[in-house]
Amino acid sequence: MASGWLRHIVFFALGLIAQASLLSAAQVEDGIIAIVNSDLIMLSEMKREVAPERERIQKEYRGEALERRLKTMEYMALTTMIERKLQLQAAKTRGNSVADQEVLQAVQQMKQQGRSIDETNPADLKNVREQLILLRIVDRDVRSAVMVGDSDMKRYFQEHRDRFALSEEYTLSQILIRPRSPVDTAEAMEKVREVMARLKQGESFQDLALRFSDGPNAAGGGRLGLVRQGELLPAIERAIANLVPGGISDVVETPEGFSIVRLEDKKPKQFRPFEAVRTEIQRLVFQQKSEDAFHTWLTELKNKAYIEIKFESALSGPPTTVPAPPLSPPSK
Repeated sequence: MASGWLRHIVFFALGLIAQASLLSAAQVEDGIIAIVNSDLIMLSEMKREVAPERERIQKEYRGEALERRLKTMEYMALTTMIERKLQLQAAKTRGNSVADQEVLQAVQQMKQQGRSIDETNPADLKNVREQLILLRIVDRDVRSAVMVGDSDMKRYFQEHRDRFALSEEYTLSQILIRPRSPVDTAEAMEKVREVMARLKQGESFQDLALRFSDGPNAAGGGRLGLVRQGELLPAIERAIANLVPGGISDVVETPEGFSIVRLEDKKPKQFRPFEAVRTEIQRLVFQQKSEDAFHTWLTELKNKAYIEIKFESALSGPPTTVPAPPLSPPSK
């Protein structure tokens, strides 16, 4: 399980690491923007957190749209930072810690994946350590309590049967007429109309494919073999949707040219039995229940915490009061 969690760390922690050098201390007029129990969130932290996204938004938007986007970004970033503080505080209370060796192992994994990280930079190592701690506390306080019973899995199976169905399968043959050039399609259209007329007169599809088709399977009578729903070009799939075995489509125009398709055989959608997908369902239900449990746990942390927002928008322009995230003061 640890290695799986480490893969998640790579993507989350790197976003924080890449931001650390974007603003120098001389550029930051620091101040407190939130109090989370006994911890402070500083404006400089916010600036580092949002720097890449802020740069992207400033390139894409102007005027009032830019201001709205920046304020929304700040609000979401502050909410995320508050939630992270609460989780780290919970981990500290429970005595969760991460050894230096684990941090270095995570750093090496990140480097092996081509990520840029400086293992001599204390800020980089701190970010990695915090992510390891967060993953550990969630494992201990949330995921370890999640149980998946047979009734949960069977209910999920009944509610999502289509998810576990095998797609329809078609056995097809094709006659493909390619234009000589992208701008000269008249000759190809005339040719495919002639082929269609011959088919309607009862000539063999296979013989006509041998004589006229430009497709790679022409020598085999145009036989495409077995294909599944979703593997065909949308235009072809629409053309054969209502055919019965032995039926021939109308002329279908595709990026390759003009096609006539014959449906040789069709296997309807097949529903796999519960036991065949049991392991997959267990994983999906566990994931769903873990997410629900995490949100419940995080809400409880918020409800028990003292959270004070002291936020003025110093990143998006003139100072603006932003509504506090939906966090409650501690119950008395």
